[in-house]
Amino acid sequence: MCDWGHTCTRSSMALNRVSQLCHDITRLWLQLKMMTDDILQREDAPLCAAQIGSELQKQFAILPGGRGMNGSPIIVFPEFPEFSELHDEEIQSVLSYLTSIPSVAASGVGFILVIDRRLDRWAAVRATLLRIAGSFPGNLHLVLVLRPTTLFQRTLSDFLFKFNRDEFKMKVVMLSSVTELHAYIDPGQLTTELGGTHEYHHDSWISHRTAIEAFALMVKTTAQTLQAFGTELANDAEATTNLLHAHTLKTDQMKEDLQVAQSQGGRLLDCINEPLQTDPDYCMTHDELENLATVQRLLGQLDETETAFDDFWQRHRTKLEHCLQLRHFEHRFREVRSQLDVTSERLCGFSEVSVSPAHAEHVLRELSGHEDKACEVLDGALSLACEGDMLIENGHYAEDSIRPKCSELRAVCKDISSTLRSKKSLLLRAMELHHSLDAASRWCEEGIFLLASQSVDRCQSQDGAEAALQELERYLDTAPQHTLPDRSAICCQYEAVLSAQLRDQVERVFQKQSSVEEMFEKRRVSLKKLAAKQTRPVQPVAPRPEVKSPLSSPNQQRKDRRYSADNVICKKTESPVHNSSTRHASLSEEEENLAVLRRHVMNELLETERVYVEELLCVLEGYAAEMENPALAHLLPGTLLNKKDVLFGNMSEIYQFHRRTFLKELEAYTDCPELVGRCFLQRMKDLQIYEAYCQNKPRSESLWRQCSDCAFFQECQRKLEHKLGLDSYLLKPVQRITKYQLLLKELLKYSKGCDGCDDLQAALSSILGILKAVNDSMHLIAITGYEGNMSELGRLLMQGSFSVWTEHKKGHAKVKDLARFKPMQRHLFLHQKALLFCKRREESGEGYEKAPSYSFKHSLSMSAVGITENAKGDNKKFEIWCNSREEVFIVQAPTTEIKTAWVNEIRKVLTQQLQAYRDASQQKSPDSVFPSPTNSSASASLSPFRSNGQKNQKKPEEKKSELSPVPDSNSCSSPKHKDEPVTSPTTDRSSVAKKRFTLQGFSNLKSPKGSALSPEHGSKRHLVKSDPTPFGFKEPALPVSLSRVKWMSTSSLLQSKRRAWNKASLSVDATDEIDGFSSGEDPMNSDPEDEVEKKLAPGKYTVVADCEKAGPQELSVKSGEMVQLIREGEDGQWFVKNLRTSKEGWVAAANLLSLISEAKSSQSLSSSDGSVSGNLSTSSSCSETYTSFSDIKP
Repeated sequence: MCDWGHTCTRSSMALNRVSQLCHDITRLWLQLKMMTDDILQREDAPLCAAQIGSELQKQFAILPGGRGMNGSPIIVFPEFPEFSELHDEEIQSVLSYLTSIPSVAASGVGFILVIDRRLDRWAAVRATLLRIAGSFPGNLHLVLVLRPTTLFQRTLSDFLFKFNRDEFKMKVVMLSSVTELHAYIDPGQLTTELGGTHEYHHDSWISHRTAIEAFALMVKTTAQTLQAFGTELANDAEATTNLLHAHTLKTDQMKEDLQVAQSQGGRLLDCINEPLQTDPDYCMTHDELENLATVQRLLGQLDETETAFDDFWQRHRTKLEHCLQLRHFEHRFREVRSQLDVTSERLCGFSEVSVSPAHAEHVLRELSGHEDKACEVLDGALSLACEGDMLIENGHYAEDSIRPKCSELRAVCKDISSTLRSKKSLLLRAMELHHSLDAASRWCEEGIFLLASQSVDRCQSQDGAEAALQELERYLDTAPQHTLPDRSAICCQYEAVLSAQLRDQVERVFQKQSSVEEMFEKRRVSLKKLAAKQTRPVQPVAPRPEVKSPLSSPNQQRKDRRYSADNVICKKTESPVHNSSTRHASLSEEEENLAVLRRHVMNELLETERVYVEELLCVLEGYAAEMENPALAHLLPGTLLNKKDVLFGNMSEIYQFHRRTFLKELEAYTDCPELVGRCFLQRMKDLQIYEAYCQNKPRSESLWRQCSDCAFFQECQRKLEHKLGLDSYLLKPVQRITKYQLLLKELLKYSKGCDGCDDLQAALSSILGILKAVNDSMHLIAITGYEGNMSELGRLLMQGSFSVWTEHKKGHAKVKDLARFKPMQRHLFLHQKALLFCKRREESGEGYEKAPSYSFKHSLSMSAVGITENAKGDNKKFEIWCNSREEVFIVQAPTTEIKTAWVNEIRKVLTQQLQAYRDASQQKSPDSVFPSPTNSSASASLSPFRSNGQKNQKKPEEKKSELSPVPDSNSCSSPKHKDEPVTSPTTDRSSVAKKRFTLQGFSNLKSPKGSALSPEHGSKRHLVKSDPTPFGFKEPALPVSLSRVKWMSTSSLLQSKRRAWNKASLSVDATDEIDGFSSGEDPMNSDPEDEVEKKLAPGKYTVVADCEKAGPQELSVKSGEMVQLIREGEDGQWFVKNLRTSKEGWVAAANLLSLISEAKSSQSLSSSDGSVSGNLSTSSSCSETYTSFSDIKP
């Protein structure tokens, strides 16, 4: 406010000086205005000679320039017969113009009108007088009329004039001749037509009048222009510059106008003086004399005005130039002041204290960079202050405004320089303290390593103990150079930089230092004891009689005796307590060593994390933000416009997560590295942001290659002082997400048996899962030709390249692809809802562009597919089929492990679909699936595989041979049956295998087409022809769960509702033709009950049929309830606990089904692979076929 007040005061003083100069210009302009008004009479006068030139040329009224006796101007009306025909406007305009020519003083006396009508009639005289009386604009002094000269008209005029005198309302004198006229007006004032001596030329008069009026108008316009020149000052530099330029142009134009006016005035003056030059005795009229004086005065005023204007312009131009300098100074002052404020504000953001050496170095490095920029700003500010001083020395009018600003700039620069030096000094001291703390910590850790590296066995000997002791002594000698001095000295020396966190760190280092010194001292004491030479008393030992060998020398005998004595002493001194303490000390040192290694890994994790965050910030501020900098816009190529999100992806989001969240949470585990796995597990969802960054990386890489050599990136790299280009820093996030799993592996290696070991293992698995998802997504975005929305397919589970054969069933025959023996190379993408078949294209390009692309070929909905685990006897092949095996894809994996992983994953998807469908069906109508038991005692077993249309291809005799007797339906358990071989109708090299699945609770099944069950067949076992794909397992005891069963039809379920449940069961053997077994074991040799015995395992089960309590030890359960297996009984009875009612009792094992992902046993699929672990009785080892829930007929 004070600066603004001083500026206003100074400016007002300067304006006062300019106003004085403008007053002179105004005075001159007023004089010119008065003179030109005398010429033009009035400023708003509408008439001039040039405007009424045609009326003046008629010469019905003239102003010859004569004066009367009293000085009245004379207007003459010569003979003009057509006067009566003139319009009133013409008469009015001419009379108005003529009466405006004489001066105001002359016009005030009154005009004398001389009307010459000697050749006219009285009527014309009367009409002229009446028109003049009605239209004369000036003051009339006298009207002199030369009446008609004919006798009749003269007599008539005398007579009539006497009667009409009062009608004219003006003084009218009738004259008979020019002689009488001379009595009123001197002949020298009259023209020769009226008997005078004045020579009057009307055309010359019009010419002179026109020139004088034009000159007067020019002078007046010039004066008005001078007055309108103005002295206002603009408020900004641009407007002041424009004003100075405009005024300069206007001044040049005005100078030209003044010169033109003076030249015209000179010519006009020559015209007026021309009669005198031709005739020195010529006597000018009053009007000519007035015209001459007027022109002379105008010329004189023009000269004075030009001189005054030149003086004014010099001062005004200086004023404008000073104003422009002031506006530039003020504009630069505002810019510099803003830069100083930003510099000061950013400087205040730098902390004087730091939490680590890396942080201190980072802050100091940023402060140094800021110092360079601040020095540029300070230099600019001081330079501006010097410019202000120069303006004041040169006599600038705004000294009161400039001087305070210069003082303010110097004061702010001084404060910033002082603050910068102070912060830099404090950061250097903080870095010095951090280095001291790091040196002390390293000394302690290296000391612990030294203690841990000293073998206990080596120290048991005197020489080893002495060597170890000397090693400790040498290391302790280095303590003064590395350890911290007294606490009070540290606090006193670094008081200015000791924050609470740094104080704690100093305290921890002192404690660590004290602990290490104590450990060294204890080790020294122990080693000194071991190294001390002890004199052991030699106990007398009775010599053992022995035969001296002639080959042994006396020296050798002495050595033997000494060796023997030493052994005795060692045996006597050795005790179990000593051995125990040695083992304990060794174990403690090993744990200590592992803890040190964990801390090393943790330190590396934290240090690299901090560096990573700093590098991300450097990229975002040094490159991304600079793309919005207008100063570098000219360096930015067109291909980068609006492409910042493409080039940098979501790096900003990654940086914010790591800086605000992840780094701080990692630092919280500094003292307990073994627990850092929890941090990774808590932030695993947040770490998935790397997937989006990696997906965008190909686009970023392509854009970078297009404009990597542009000047913009080179300028940014120069400012950042980076040795590597931007592309190296864009790769940092990809490198970082892969670095985590390496660090977690190291931590896990050194954390065996620790509390957080499981969390570390889970975190490592999750990180690897993210890397796999990132890798899979990189392949997924390379798919072309898929017209649907891939997001609707669910999460991508697996992807890989396979060899694929296809088979299609048309009618009753299989149709294989033409290239039967040449597989198609396909890349498969397994989603939760679909399986995509794509063709891999050739790789081309560089970098990420070299990544493969995939052309979409085919897709299968996971709700309509089934799988066969082993195909064609090859343990690397499996089948994927749909639509009742109308379309079969034989897939060969590169390795058995890959095949197993894919089968397990597909099995998991199908199992989840089946479980979801079963749960939905039970919620809608549970009674229709599991009816209540009744007194009827008929049961059936269900084959897990439908014939898929192949059963119709069997011959009648084959169908007939599938029937065999079944045991009594009242038996409590399924008896053993010997399986019968069935020859495949489609191949002559296939073996035969059968697999029996028993399930209590279903009363009947829909029979295969052509083999419907009759009442007498109700107690018989039916063989259902299964999938033509062969069965065959490497492990004979691998179970089949309910979810793998292909349900037959709705009719079987409805029929089971009408029949009663029974503990006895009918078994239906499922047979299938096979192309070959992968196992060498005979599938027909296993016993069904042995299979059941193998499949029993503790775990949770669900009840599939209601069972009423039939005895005191039996348990009543209902369908859908969950039970816990406690132990296994005889005759298929299990002792279980109802998890809902907590009651215990015996139930039939056939009424139970293993829960998905619950029980774990060697016979069931483990929950780790997500497959079903339900158990059904089987009779042989054969390959399994899994179907989706779409094949269920509810």
